[in-house]
Amino acid sequence: MSHYSADWLLLALTPGIGPAGFLRLIEHFGSAEAAVSASLRQTEALIGQAAAQALHETQAAASVSAALAWVQAPDCQLITLLDDDYPSQLAEANAPPPLLFARGRRELLRQPMLAIVGSRAATPQGKQNAHDFAQQLAQHGYSIVSGLASGIDAAAHQGALNSDASTVAIVGTGIDRVYPASNRQLAHHIAEQGLILSEFALGLGPLASHFPRRNRIIAGLSRGCLVVEANIASGSLITARLAMENNREVMAIPGSIHNPQSRGCHRLIKEGAKLVETVADVLEEVGKLGSSLTAVPTPAPPNNNSPLLESMGSEPISIDRLATILGLTAGELYAMLLELELSGQVASLPGGRFQRLHHC
Repeated sequence: MSHYSADWLLLALTPGIGPAGFLRLIEHFGSAEAAVSASLRQTEALIGQAAAQALHETQAAASVSAALAWVQAPDCQLITLLDDDYPSQLAEANAPPPLLFARGRRELLRQPMLAIVGSRAATPQGKQNAHDFAQQLAQHGYSIVSGLASGIDAAAHQGALNSDASTVAIVGTGIDRVYPASNRQLAHHIAEQGLILSEFALGLGPLASHFPRRNRIIAGLSRGCLVVEANIASGSLITARLAMENNREVMAIPGSIHNPQSRGCHRLIKEGAKLVETVADVLEEVGKLGSSLTAVPTPAPPNNNSPLLESMGSEPISIDRLATILGLTAGELYAMLLELELSGQVASLPGGRFQRLHHC
């Protein structure tokens, strides 16, 4: 059962108060009701003039009304710090959100969770790695947490979605918005088979300031954080550092020294993150829960084009280079590569290049 009141929602949704300010108000006044009833001068000393003024003027009243109406719809829920199933890992983290909007399988909050994050501009191999690691870790009983972004996040959600442990998406918008729009169908599936969480008021769009806040929830929920691909400026490095600050395990998959999307992972490894090559490496860090869930077998790829696959190596390669290596025409190679692409063994890249995909 959820424990919330209109005053709790007003404190949580008033602009400028934030999770830390919310907790200061509750600790000082003893309850949300007392904090809302306090004078402007009393609250100003705790949360600053602008936030105190916003609370005094009940600027979040429309957001509160919208939340109370939204929660009446099927499968729409509000979760607070007072609820028994509020995740203990998150409650113990820095600045836990006092209010979460939720859609989907609330029972997943009781599951052990692992974060898988990375670049929006992921390579085909990076997305394959994210999908495969997520799928196998979910089969081991871990709910996979990510941020519903393009690239690595989306691949991780998709990999875990069909397992009982499923996936949890933390979004940087109001829960009634989907960003990016290209993930709308994925968000629909997660709401049905997994869980979507947001601390933001309904209707809020993807402001830049929202995503570090989203990332702290991803880090706070999870026993560990696996970074699959990330450039030096990637927001997933923020998630990894927040995980470190919360004493979570941080892991990273290495990549080619020529791939800019590997440099963030390499930096994390230099700073002490666990270098990960297999799912066993992850489980060694966070603990094995057992394999009671049914694994989804991965069919063995056909061997018809093995000379071509061996010639491709692990790096992107041009059709001209392959033609030289194998002594075949471009037409012959395109036919073979199309077959391999359809079977999920090869990805086509811009500029007439192709890359072999390695499955975990």
